[in-house]
Amino acid sequence: MGYLVYLAILIIVPLLAQGKVKSTYKKYSKVMNSNMVTGAQVARKILDDNGLYDVQIEETRGVLSDHYDPRKKVVRLSSDNYHGYSAAAAAIAAHEVGHAIQDAESYAFLRFRHSLVPIAGLGDKMSFIFIIAGFLLGQMNLVLVGVIFMSFAVLFQLITLPVEFDASNRAMNQLVSSGIIRNNEERQTKKVLNAAALTYVAAALVALAELIRFASMFFLSSDE
Repeated sequence: MGYLVYLAILIIVPLLAQGKVKSTYKKYSKVMNSNMVTGAQVARKILDDNGLYDVQIEETRGVLSDHYDPRKKVVRLSSDNYHGYSAAAAAIAAHEVGHAIQDAESYAFLRFRHSLVPIAGLGDKMSFIFIIAGFLLGQMNLVLVGVIFMSFAVLFQLITLPVEFDASNRAMNQLVSSGIIRNNEERQTKKVLNAAALTYVAAALVALAELIRFASMFFLSSDE
């Protein structure tokens, strides 16, 4: 039963989250925002309203490839959101600017996440190698090293949650206070932002489930 729950988290949860994001984005990418401003214009206005004149906005390839680059101080928006006048484009653009505001304010969770990037990346790449090698060779010390590496990758996923939720909260506040969206559009915007947040929740659940599984296998093997 426990293994079935693990598989459900590993496979079904991410699929459901991705499906929710795609369907919500598709729906609200067809709904125009009342002010008829593009995602790029939304981003520029919020950035300027917060004194972030040095942060640039660039168009990037891909679908839902939007992100903020803290190293180059650039908000990158996918073509549909950069040029689009939709409710979805406005929500996503504002969310990415939320990260720029976090960066400017040295938001603690964002700084912590940045500090974890090197070791989390290493853990993501190396953890399974150590774990599999450890079990194959019967070397539990290698398994333990793999579990430790994996724990840093999981911590990164967990820290990502408050960072993303905070960026969405900032996005909503900025969109409302700037008058970019009106009362009847707040519900639509929240749906887009909440759907996007589900992907991060799903990723964190998957990472945590994997860590618990391999940590349990390590402790059970150590007791034998």
